Amino acid sequence: MHFDLKKDILPHVLGILVFYLIVLFYFSPAVFDGKIIFQYDILQWEGAAKEILDHRAETGEEALWTNRLFGGMPAYLVSFEVPGDITNFITKILTPGLPHPINSLFFGMIAMYILLLSFKVRPAFSVAAAIAFAFNTFHIISLDAGHNAKIWAICLIPLILAGIHLAFDGKKILGLALFAFGLLLQLKFNHLQITYYTVIIVLIYGLGRMLQSIRENGLPDFGKTMAILLIGLLIAVGGNLSRFLTVLEYGKYSTRGTTNLSSQEASQDGLDKDYAFNWSQGKLETLTLLVPNLYGPGSTKPFPKDPETERVLRSNNIDVAQVKDNIDYARKYWGDQPGTGGPIYGSAIMLFLFVLGILYAPKPYKGVFIAIALTGIILAWGKNLQGLNYFLFDYLPGYNKFRAVTMALSMSLFAIPLLGALGLEYLFRGQEEKQAIKSLGIAFGLTGGLALLFWLFAGAFSLRAPFDDNFPEWLVEALKEDRKAILKASAIKSFLLILAAAALIWAAVTQKIQTSILGIGLAILVTFDLWFINKLFLQEDDFQNNPSEQFFAKTPADESILRDQDYFRVLNINNPFNDARTSYYFNSVGGYHGAKIKRYQELIENALNPEIQDFIAKAQEGDFNWLGLNILNMLNTKYIMAGRAENAVFVNPEANGPAWFPQEIIPVQSNDEEMETLRNTDTKTKATVNDNEFSRVNSGSGMVTLSNYSPSKLEYEVQAEKGGLLVFSEIYYPKGWVATVNDQEVAIIRVNYLLRGIEVPDGNSTVKMSFEPGSYYNTKALVVIFQYLSVLLLLGSIVLTLRKSKGNGEA
Repeated sequence: MHFDLKKDILPHVLGILVFYLIVLFYFSPAVFDGKIIFQYDILQWEGAAKEILDHRAETGEEALWTNRLFGGMPAYLVSFEVPGDITNFITKILTPGLPHPINSLFFGMIAMYILLLSFKVRPAFSVAAAIAFAFNTFHIISLDAGHNAKIWAICLIPLILAGIHLAFDGKKILGLALFAFGLLLQLKFNHLQITYYTVIIVLIYGLGRMLQSIRENGLPDFGKTMAILLIGLLIAVGGNLSRFLTVLEYGKYSTRGTTNLSSQEASQDGLDKDYAFNWSQGKLETLTLLVPNLYGPGSTKPFPKDPETERVLRSNNIDVAQVKDNIDYARKYWGDQPGTGGPIYGSAIMLFLFVLGILYAPKPYKGVFIAIALTGIILAWGKNLQGLNYFLFDYLPGYNKFRAVTMALSMSLFAIPLLGALGLEYLFRGQEEKQAIKSLGIAFGLTGGLALLFWLFAGAFSLRAPFDDNFPEWLVEALKEDRKAILKASAIKSFLLILAAAALIWAAVTQKIQTSILGIGLAILVTFDLWFINKLFLQEDDFQNNPSEQFFAKTPADESILRDQDYFRVLNINNPFNDARTSYYFNSVGGYHGAKIKRYQELIENALNPEIQDFIAKAQEGDFNWLGLNILNMLNTKYIMAGRAENAVFVNPEANGPAWFPQEIIPVQSNDEEMETLRNTDTKTKATVNDNEFSRVNSGSGMVTLSNYSPSKLEYEVQAEKGGLLVFSEIYYPKGWVATVNDQEVAIIRVNYLLRGIEVPDGNSTVKMSFEPGSYYNTKALVVIFQYLSVLLLLGSIVLTLRKSKGNGEA
């Protein structure tokens, strides 16, 4: 098999080397010093996953349930592995020497490079577009926050589309293999919102190909390609079947599912609109794609030296140090969102090339990628385009399960460099020089000209933020001056970058430089642009030797509670339902997770939060009303933690314990009635059971002890003076939990709105509860089979393609 080293191999090797070096040196503290990015969300995940990770390390088994957060919940969306899963090994092989999660950006560059090659864009032009796609600010800000799975899922989109495009372009086996492999990995990272956006991208592309097939009388071949890609879909889903089915099963019972209370305003299936659309991008804010600091550099980023605000404060004899934090927060971001880590930006040069793509790319591709870019922008506007986006939220299948709609801009950040590279490629395919220069001028005028207008008329923006209402007008005017300075500096930078890119392209069009030099120049400009703006969001200080060691260092309060070896839960009253640090050491009433069990969320809103607030108010007056903690007691909350000091730990003597016999069973007819009854019921002596869902049960009496515990298996010794209902301080989940009494399976009923209960006979008995979901156990072997099939298919297709290329005399 003969290859021309200079033409067929060297450009790709150099391109991949450039990608590797960018990641290597930008993230040098992680690569060379072994430091880790301080990612708040990842630290929260580590706290939530601690019990699962420890169980896996100690036993080699999966803990499919964890009791460390929100009283207990399935582990599927916390930490989940399938024995024999090879996807982690694959990602390490494909990103040699680069640690997780920064290896995602390297792979994203390669994936976009492959996609552009599949569209026959020359390597010299593909490199710059690949850098812009993977190295954009959205990814860097997401890395800083700890949204690692999201970045990986986005970076796999180009590989998925490359497979689809190659399949439609005649390379069906290679296309099938790439599509199946890319989707297999994306589903592995289990970020369903990005997969949803991927589906939208694929549907838009597929619609474009279908229309083209209709025009060219090629529908039969379109149908064959679709059938082949369906095989790839089955392989990818098969390789993630356990993940897919468990999450699908859990979705109905999570906060993404239908409410159980008719009294709830958000009675529809899915999330509440206000929650889902809280982070919606302003319409003009979309122009941060061109001028990144149009609305400021983000809520938490540094401000220029010697700002006007500080000068004005000093002139009014105000100590700057005393108000610095408030002033800094106020002047950094002035857009429509509650706050932001930074602007969404993928280089102004790419927006300039995107306009060239509109002018030059082939019509079928042009329409497809314009549509994808616009769709991402419109969805990201969220509540700022209520008529359309609320309609989609209500009627588009599955769309109401997702929040943070600004994430839809990942579609735009994918389409813009892709169409830009296509435009650049077709500009140099036989276009006469005069027309090319004219088109270049149009693209420059629309993008560089707009950036220049922002620089000239920066003062025309309101430059006011909601926070400004807290300040006197003289201070607001100073803040506005600082904001204008930031906007102007950003606008002129974008103008100069576009000017430099346009000059390079003009030089290549007029044959003053080679297109390879143009490609190198554009890659350098894009890297320079994104490197320095990204440094605002991920700096040297964000890398630490061991952030988790510091974050989870035991406090005196932790040490105090850890001396107790009993089974109980802890309530940390400091922001309990957005904190997983407590979960690192203890079974927690609270936690940190975006998809709690729906019934638990309803309990928090309707009973638990009011109970906690009432308790705190009375405790501050010296009245520790432990008997009034009906909900916390039934959750076996033995400790309440109010701070880090040892004397900030309070022992609840009235916690119900792991299990108990209620003296009275209160029948209820609905979830609403049960919730209301529960709030005013002594849960130690009484229990509610919904008669419409479960058979009548009798009360019993006796003693219960928890004799053996693991996350997914609990064993109790029961001494029943009188057989009857036994209530457990464990969260009810209808799929997977199996209970036995003396090795005979018995039904689990829901008690007290969300606890488990069973009936036990008179006398001594052993009760076992184990979590054995069929969605996992019935599919885990298939997962491994399909994963190996995907890898073998990819390797085989590459060999077949190379042989075919040799036979045809192709490169």
